[in-house]
Amino acid sequence: MSPTGDVVVVHDYLTQRGGAERVVLTLATGFAGPPIYTSLYEPSETFPEFSALDVRTLPINRMPVLRSHHRLALPILAPSFSRLHVDAEVAICSSSGWAHGAHVSGRKIVYCYTPARWLYQPDRYLNGASGLSAAALSLLAPPLRRWDRRAAASADRYLAISQAVRSRVADVYGIDADVVHPPVDLDTTGPADPVAGVEPGYYLCVSRLLAYKNVEAVTAAFGYLAGERLLVVGTGPLREHIIAAAPANVTVMGSVSDANLRWLYASSAGLVAASYEDFGLTPVEAASFAKPTAALRWGGFLDTTVEGSTGVFFDQPQPRLIADAVERLGRTDWDPATLVSHAGQFSADRFIRRMHQVVDEERRLS
Repeated sequence: MSPTGDVVVVHDYLTQRGGAERVVLTLATGFAGPPIYTSLYEPSETFPEFSALDVRTLPINRMPVLRSHHRLALPILAPSFSRLHVDAEVAICSSSGWAHGAHVSGRKIVYCYTPARWLYQPDRYLNGASGLSAAALSLLAPPLRRWDRRAAASADRYLAISQAVRSRVADVYGIDADVVHPPVDLDTTGPADPVAGVEPGYYLCVSRLLAYKNVEAVTAAFGYLAGERLLVVGTGPLREHIIAAAPANVTVMGSVSDANLRWLYASSAGLVAASYEDFGLTPVEAASFAKPTAALRWGGFLDTTVEGSTGVFFDQPQPRLIADAVERLGRTDWDPATLVSHAGQFSADRFIRRMHQVVDEERRLS
C-alpha cells in the first residue's frame, strides 16, 4: 500500500451516529482531512459530513447486510483489521475494540473509548440479546481476547477518554494510558428550532434506547414526579417497549435535528442521565446551555459532572433514586456562568490542540 500522508485515522466502523463518529469528524477537521480507514461505511446511517472525506473501507464493506447490522460482522472484524496495513508516519486508531488491530508502518496511537464491551463486560453488552448470541460470543471470546491483547500491545501510545476508561485499560491490558477527553461540539450558537407542541420547563433525557442506557428507569422515575415532564430524545431497539411502559408525563421523541436539540437543551430545566457511559457527553452538552444534570455516579459521568456545581448524582439506576435526584436538581440554584465554563473544558479546540501535541511527540520518536 502506498504512503497516505503523515497522519491517518483508523476507525472501527461508520454505521451509526454516535460520540465516536463525532470524534472522527473532529480529527478529520483538525488534521486537514486525513484518510479514514474503516471496516464498514453506511452513509445513510452516519453523519453526512463523512461524504466529503476520504473514507477507505475494508473488503467486508461489500456485504450490505453487515453495513446495516454491524454486530453480525463480529466474527470477521478481527481478521479484517489484522489484514489492514497502513503506510503512514502516524496513525490515530479510534477504537472500542477493532481499529487498534491495524498494522501501521509508523507510530500507532490508540484513542480508546473502552476495551471491548463484548469481551470484558459481556453481561452488559448482551443484556436482552438472544441465547444464540450469548453462545456465539462465549465460543469466540477466548481467541478474541488473545487477539485484542496483542493488538493493544502493538500500540506506541494509548489514550483513554476518561479516568474510568484509563482504569479499565490498566486492568485489561496493563497499559498506563493518558486521559484525553473527547470534544463536545454541539455548537450553542447554531440555529435553534422549536419543537412544535413542546412548552419549556421539562426535563430531558438524550440517549440511544439500549438496555445499558437505563432509559426505562428514567422514564419510570417520572411516575414519582407527577408535576414534572420528561422528553426522551433517541432511538433504539427498546423504543416500543419504553413507550409502552412510560407514564403519561413522558414523551419519547425519537431522533431530532441538531437545531431541534439545541432548542430542547436551552428550553429544559435540566438533563437526566442514567446510562453506563464511558465518557458521559450529554452532561457537557447540557452545561454548554447552562443546564444542570442529574447523573448516575458511574464511569465517565464522574469526569463530566461536578457534584453541587454542575449537577447532582444518584448511586444506582433505580426509579426512586432518580426521582429524588431530579427533585434535588429542581430545588438548587445553579450558576449559569459556572456551567458554561465547565463545558468549555471539553471544547473541540482543546481536544485538537492536545491531539496535535501527542502526534508531534510520537513523530519525534519515529
